[in-house]
Amino acid sequence: MFLKKDFIILFLAFTLIPACLYSQQLKPGFDKAEYRNMLLIATRTSANPDFYKNFPLPSGFTKIYESPVMGLDNLWDLWISDQHVAVISTRGTTRKLESWLANFYAAMVPAKGELLLSVKDTFRYELASNPRAAVHVGWLLCMAYLSRDMLPRIDSLYKTGTKEFILTGHSQGGAITYLLTAYLLNLQKQKLLPSDIRIKSYCGAAPKPGNLYFAYEYETMTRGGWAFNVVNTADWVPETPVSIQTMNDYNTLNPFVNARKEISKMKFPKNVVLRHVFNSMDKPTKKARKNFQKFLGNKASGFVKKFLPGFIPPEYYPSNDYVRTGTTILLVADEEYFKIFPGDNKTVFAHHFPKPYLYLLDHYNP
Repeated sequence: MFLKKDFIILFLAFTLIPACLYSQQLKPGFDKAEYRNMLLIATRTSANPDFYKNFPLPSGFTKIYESPVMGLDNLWDLWISDQHVAVISTRGTTRKLESWLANFYAAMVPAKGELLLSVKDTFRYELASNPRAAVHVGWLLCMAYLSRDMLPRIDSLYKTGTKEFILTGHSQGGAITYLLTAYLLNLQKQKLLPSDIRIKSYCGAAPKPGNLYFAYEYETMTRGGWAFNVVNTADWVPETPVSIQTMNDYNTLNPFVNARKEISKMKFPKNVVLRHVFNSMDKPTKKARKNFQKFLGNKASGFVKKFLPGFIPPEYYPSNDYVRTGTTILLVADEEYFKIFPGDNKTVFAHHFPKPYLYLLDHYNP
């Protein structure tokens, strides 16, 4: 006899079990097919049909939302897969001046603090807890605007059962994705975002987002195969921004911290010679760092305010020590590659666009 409890078991089998399967689609580790879809999605986030018309559609994904333009010509798309995995795709640099300004506004700010978007609008953020961790202020500013539009849609999807999210972006979109990943993971840490949301990140052709202490925390938060930056070895963009490491960028315990004091104890003329050598190494890097902060921080912020009139520039962190961050997937440009994509000085982005990335990805063997 078919009992009521048998019906309940069957009901659970046909409802809860499939729902459980949907919540376990993402796996750790670099997935070539998964990233290929992310790259194809990123081409469409450009919002320019001429840019992506020759690329195939991503397999199994549908775009369900496109944001308005905000910040420094920033935009993002929301996609959903057949398996209920959501994708947040952030647009890269456009041809507009304000979009390029986001890249050149390259002073560092602490990875925990606040940005005054206007007198009445404060964006509070935490990307790392270490007070020595610092990030690119231009991309942080972009992320501040974008994240406010993203969070309500993450919440809406979560309430309907979607708990897995892939964050992606190419070029500037990848740089912003670095910071967005750290921001969302720290919201989870603060219990401001559900802890059972699973986040996986695929940055593509992304430049360096911050300093070594930010990289340490980012790599700790995403360890186990949950975040990647895919790089064409012929692409110059991941080598930016310019990195300047001064002696102040080292850990507090280092052989340079008491160098001047120890040199002063030496006898003449050894102390004079060593003092000259030490200053010759120390002063130029500090001067270069100050110049970069002057032009890519103080002066650049004046241009930013023309596009974002209410913005109040923050205090900058005294460093320009940008480093490569996270797990890097290298797409090695070999002799055959250069026959197809020779490149020249007239097309400086020849190795940066999605087409060469897709070619190398198709030939990638982990």
